[in-house]
Amino acid sequence: MNLILFAPSETAAPLPRSDPRAGHVLTVLRRAVGDTFDCGLINGPRGKATLTALDAAALTLAFAWDAAPPPAPAPITLVLGLPRPQTARDILRDATSLGVAALHFVTTEKGDPNYAHSTLWSSGDWRRHVIIGAEQAFDTHLPVVTSGRPLAEIIAALPSAAPGTRLVLDNYESPAALSACNLMGDTPVVLALGPERGWSAAERDRFRRHAFTFAHLGPRVLRTETAALAALALIRAKLGLM
Repeated sequence: MNLILFAPSETAAPLPRSDPRAGHVLTVLRRAVGDTFDCGLINGPRGKATLTALDAAALTLAFAWDAAPPPAPAPITLVLGLPRPQTARDILRDATSLGVAALHFVTTEKGDPNYAHSTLWSSGDWRRHVIIGAEQAFDTHLPVVTSGRPLAEIIAALPSAAPGTRLVLDNYESPAALSACNLMGDTPVVLALGPERGWSAAERDRFRRHAFTFAHLGPRVLRTETAALAALALIRAKLGLM
């Protein structure tokens, strides 16, 4: 944890010793009473926490917040065909670290329908991985995350976009590399990646009807999590964010 995040409701009560954050403060950061560490309010400002008291049950903390929150995430929305849960965990963490604004894990024609019923989603455990990604990046912003909604529903709900800012990766029908796409400044970008078996013909037609530009990452076949991070890095570079 480069930054330890707290929900606003958590700052008014002692932090139980059973909380992993307490263990991190005491055993990794090796803080003692009177010491401080970097903290943040989820979707709010960063600041400093001071360990003011310590007993067998809990840590008592005092918080001092900066005047303003950190800059908002990059205006990038990631739409992914639902992958297997372990892959989804990696993407939740690492895409958050790269600063995406939204992550939509959608059901698709060729995707495994069982992935939508994973305990990752039903238990809310997905949020833990998003928080880990934000803490790694020393950021407080968490992306909007949805799962299990149909691709068609997510595409229909997307806001209007400038030409060329809706991108879909496809190794079969893409005329150009993602690196050749022309993106500039703070323009919102939507990037769609298919499930392990790829997009169906009907889904490709849907993307075309909604002004998506097809692109590829070269001739090598990449794992979903690798393709997602490589594509996000390219887009961030083109937007001047790296």
